[in-house]
This record gives sequence, C-alpha cells and structure tokens, in this order.
Amino acid sequence: MSTTEWFQFNLPGHQMRVIEADGEYSQPSAVDGLDMGPGERYSVLVTAHPTDSHNYHYNATLYAGFVPRIEDKNPRHYQGLIEYREGAPIMPTTEPANFKWVSDVELCSLSGNPPLPVDRQIELTVGGSLFTTGQTMDIINNITYAQPLIPSLYSAMSLDTPLAMNEAAYGPQTHAIILKHLEYIELLVNSPNSLPHPMHLHGHAFQIIEYGSLVNKSEPVRRFSSEVNAPMQRDTIVIPINSYVKIRFRADNPGVWLFHCHMDIHFGMGMALTFIEAPDVLRQRQKVPEAMLELCHAQGINTQGNGAGNTGLDLAGLPLPPIRVNRNGPLVPPVDF
Repeated sequence: MSTTEWFQFNLPGHQMRVIEADGEYSQPSAVDGLDMGPGERYSVLVTAHPTDSHNYHYNATLYAGFVPRIEDKNPRHYQGLIEYREGAPIMPTTEPANFKWVSDVELCSLSGNPPLPVDRQIELTVGGSLFTTGQTMDIINNITYAQPLIPSLYSAMSLDTPLAMNEAAYGPQTHAIILKHLEYIELLVNSPNSLPHPMHLHGHAFQIIEYGSLVNKSEPVRRFSSEVNAPMQRDTIVIPINSYVKIRFRADNPGVWLFHCHMDIHFGMGMALTFIEAPDVLRQRQKVPEAMLELCHAQGINTQGNGAGNTGLDLAGLPLPPIRVNRNGPLVPPVDF
C-alpha cells in the first residue's frame, strides 16, 4: 500500500506464484517479481528449497518513475535476508534473462467467471487543468471534485426517491453518477497524461478487460486471456502513461462509492467522482446508525437534504465551481446549478 510511490519486490533464486490481488483470488501464476502501484496488493506462494546449504537475499525497491532520479532517494533500494540456516553462505544469483513481472490483465480469476455483459459504458477522462483561481487542479471529465456540505450518503438516504436518483441533487463538484440496481457497467477510463494514475474503486471489485495506448495505435492491445475466459478482478488499476483501460463490474452493492486516484496529492487535487448506486434500494436495506448521525451533528454537519443541505434542487450555499481555463480557446463555464 502507498499514497505516492511504487514498489518492486523479488526473491532471487525463488519463484513466486501469485494467488491474489486486492483481496480477489487468482489462479496461481508464476512470476519473478511484483511491481505495485499505490493501492495495489498481491499475495504470493513461495516454495522453499529442499536444503539449507545457502541463504538468499530479497530485494525491495521504492520508486516514483514520474520524477527525476535522486541518488539514495529515488529509487530507494532495500535488501534483506532469507535465512535457511544461520551462518550459511549467501547464494549468488543472477536475474533470469526472461524475468517476468506480474501483469494483472494476464491473471485469471479463480472464480472462473466469464467477462460480464455491458448494459452501459461510462467514458471517463482523467487529467489536470488550470483554473481561473490560478490553481492547477486534477479533473475527471473536466470536473474537479470537492466535498458537498452534506455527505452524499446522507443525501441519498434522506431525499425522496425521485430526487435521490437525480445527479444534480448532490452538487456540481460531487461529480455524482447514478447507477441503477444490478446494471452491468463498463468504465472506459482514458488517461492522456505523462503520469500513470492508480485508480481505485470503493465498494466493488472490477474485472480487468483491456489496456491500450491512446497515442500508438500500432501498440498491441492487452486483453484478458480468451483461452481461460475468466478476467481477473481487483479494486485498483494503474493506467499507464497515455493509455486507457476498460473495467467492468455489476452494480450489486447499493451505496455511495468513490472512484479516485490513489495518489493522495491527485485525490486531494480533485481526481475523484462519486457513484451513487441504487439509492432507491439503499434506503430499503440500510439505516444510518445513530452514532454516525450524532458524530456529524457534533461537528455541525447536517445529515439531511441535498448537497447543500437544502430541499429540492436548491443548492444555494455551495461554493461556485471554479472556471477551467481552456489553453486553446475560451474559458470553460462551470457546471450549472
């Protein structure tokens, strides 16, 4: 886990078998090393050697490939001991010529579930933009996220059903997207940026369908194995530089779920949106504990109403969204209230 840096890990002289990613089991897959972005997790099995004649080193590297190299700072290398027997000599090892890093799209789900059908595709583009405030903020589909005055969960639970199903009720910078109960969703997430973005979805594990380049059309598209036909599931995916991903999930967990970049600085700068999933079903199944409501009230936070704490679509009191500067043309107006 991380909020900024990537991790690499390997065990020279040993092979790892990946069996899990982000809490989702995979069919065992042999790899030589793990390369993990912020928010990504793996579990591996390692078979020990039958003798204790030698000890081995393990290697861990922390790095941020999007900033300049700084001696002893980026990357940072660490080494530890795999001890078979105290005092045994260290086995000299060399990196295999065909060293294999883990690739999540090549993993297969242990569940064996085939790719989900698609009821609706939602296309998202992540990036950054200059605003007339003089700030550079991060955006998804030209919206920089900001918290509403009323937590979106409380709006979804307190508004009448027709209003709770209206994205506008949650406020313009909440970037609410309503999901219908049990619909199959495909997210096409474009990242035309010079930075990779680890995108994390709350409340769901999604199937990894496809990676592709946005700039090099001759570059092969990387898709899940058609032979096994069981796309790997996880909840965080790193979108490479100038690339896109396609992921799928079913809206079977009513709630309010963030989708955001797992790099804290990007999350804080607004690279996030809110999936309001089946608020009509949510209100039938869940009740907010009184302790949670009391905690909000103690902080002066209202727990009823739209994103501004008002009725209907009256969003008075919410700050006006900033105006995005289009470097190639006129100003881009804010989202209407």
